[in-house]
Amino acid sequence: MKWILNLGILILPTLSMAQFNFMAASDWRTTKLTWTENDESNFGDFIARLGAAVERRQCGTVDTCFKSGANPYYSSDPKGLRYYSDCADLPYYLRSYFAWKNGLPMSVVSSVRARSVPDNTGDVRYTPFGNSPASRFDVVARNSGRSLAIYNIEDFEILASRYPDAVTLLNRTITDTTYSATFRMMGNEDGNLFSDFYPVKISRLGIRPGTVIYDPNGHVAIIYKVTDDGRIYYIDAHPDNTLTSGMYNPKFVRSNPYQGAGFKNFRPLTLTKAKKDSSGAYIGGRILGAKNDSLPYYSLEQFYGNQPDPDGHWADGKFIFNGQAVPYYDYVRIMMASGDLRINPLDDMQSMIQDICVNLKDRVDAVNISTKAGVYLKPHPERLPMNIYGTNGEWENYASPSRDARLKVSFMDVLNQSKHLIQRYKVGDPQIIYNGRDLPGDLLKVYNREARACQFSYTNSSGGAVTMDLEEARKRLFDMSFDPYHCPELRWGAKSPQELSSCRDDANKRAWYNQERWLRYQWERRYDVRMDFSLPELNGPKPGAGIANPPDIDIVRYLTSGNLR
Repeated sequence: MKWILNLGILILPTLSMAQFNFMAASDWRTTKLTWTENDESNFGDFIARLGAAVERRQCGTVDTCFKSGANPYYSSDPKGLRYYSDCADLPYYLRSYFAWKNGLPMSVVSSVRARSVPDNTGDVRYTPFGNSPASRFDVVARNSGRSLAIYNIEDFEILASRYPDAVTLLNRTITDTTYSATFRMMGNEDGNLFSDFYPVKISRLGIRPGTVIYDPNGHVAIIYKVTDDGRIYYIDAHPDNTLTSGMYNPKFVRSNPYQGAGFKNFRPLTLTKAKKDSSGAYIGGRILGAKNDSLPYYSLEQFYGNQPDPDGHWADGKFIFNGQAVPYYDYVRIMMASGDLRINPLDDMQSMIQDICVNLKDRVDAVNISTKAGVYLKPHPERLPMNIYGTNGEWENYASPSRDARLKVSFMDVLNQSKHLIQRYKVGDPQIIYNGRDLPGDLLKVYNREARACQFSYTNSSGGAVTMDLEEARKRLFDMSFDPYHCPELRWGAKSPQELSSCRDDANKRAWYNQERWLRYQWERRYDVRMDFSLPELNGPKPGAGIANPPDIDIVRYLTSGNLR
């Protein structure tokens, strides 16, 4: 091989890996042609490890989790890898990282278009009738190398590679390409422009660690654990790079099937028409997605029910178990249980309150991050964002309307589930296991015990710690400001003069806090309405933006009602 010196630069035209066996740590080398069921199982194990670390609070950001013992691949990571993901990126980031480390094919939808149906207009993240893939990006090595300018021999390892650069792909290409609109598809698209995900049958084989949950209100999570009693647990990411865990419940809503809400798995991929090089990696080729009729757990059941409506109305489809129609969320839990589901209402209350406790502590971290960034010290903008749930900049990074809405739904679910389980017990439902004599009273004891045990502290404007428990948080829930320009005391719904004495908000900010109460009362996240109100305009509930009174979440009052016994 002839080395050419040109102006102090070594120029080496087109080198093959057969000639030079250098491999950079950041090379994305595909060494397997297809994802197998074993690969899917291993991917699920990878997600389960990360999820367990988040649940145990051993790590709380994408960065700390990937650098922890929960990630078995961290020691082989190259320098420069930026461990960052928001909620929509997280499943793609995890899938891509795993594919890279295991030599598996990877391809993503790189652009989407709104489906061509009437009235399907607006932001593609929130189209009423969903999206279709418009283009794809395959992670494939190229058939030829490139000319290289080598300034020193240490650079050669990086410059000589013709493989895709994993650092660039993970730091920018994949995370910048994918967003929540990519999830807004039913998943029946399996042609040349196939969807990245397909909807799954509601079963323990279809829904498993690695399954994605899409909330059409703009949130995405990935499942890491399914318990024997049918509870589904997930992790999700946020714009501040935090990772949190939670339990599946009605905070993930159902919607028009074309919006793709619910459970979906990554579509298995196969690299075709590729050739092996001397290192054992595949060069060139095209990546294809598995066809729906080849996927054993592909199903539209979650959209239409296991007894669809004869007229095709998705919301009128029924979920039948043992000959009886059951509510959708009950059906999910029944089908996800290992064996026949038996529900102990006291255990259920404990699980629900512990889940809310985790969410409250996660909110502490989020508000403290906003406080440390000093956003609350800035003047309040003259208008709210166009939509408080889907925006960018400081509001996206530090506000908490979506997080708070999910908390509200969780507290509402505690009350609704308690009513539901008490009624089922009264009529002798065999799935309900309780041997006591006072179910409401015993539920209240569990609630009080777990609420007292859930202690947490936030940092106030003076840097001091303010401690409360879950019951105090419940009482304050609709007074907790989602607005990052409010002091931390108002972010936590402080009312007493003593607690508010450290808050530095001026009269203008206090007026904003007072007028935003309509938006705080609302638990439904609406991305399809304008909310860019000025302070004078925010004088009451608007269509789709704000409600006059908050929903009932007073579980204590309900369980102490004498007529329950």
